[in-house]
Amino acid sequence: MSPVSLSNVYHTLLQALSQEDRDHKLKPLLSAGWSLVDNRDAIIKEFLFKNFNEAFGFMTRVAMQAEKMDHHPEWFNVYNRVKITLSTHDVQGLSSRDIQMASFIESCALVASCIKTPFI
Repeated sequence: MSPVSLSNVYHTLLQALSQEDRDHKLKPLLSAGWSLVDNRDAIIKEFLFKNFNEAFGFMTRVAMQAEKMDHHPEWFNVYNRVKITLSTHDVQGLSSRDIQMASFIESCALVASCIKTPFI
């Protein structure tokens, strides 16, 4: 019999967001500039920083949290811009992990002196 890890249990319990969760939990993120991705159950946002150092520091903080959560964003970085897409591959769409990660990312953007969020 193989040992059961907490990670495996967590992945088993993970579910896609219900319509009720979408209506309530996504609303603050959409108000903060996150957008739904066309033809995919995911959210996306682009951040603009003063310089590459600020953007890279932001990405490092997000990466450390992603490792802790075992939930890794898709992202793209050019100089002072960072574009992040969140979706949970285990449920093939949005889950509570995406809400938690996006909320954490928002707090990091405030600390990292995010200049503004350009429109995508």
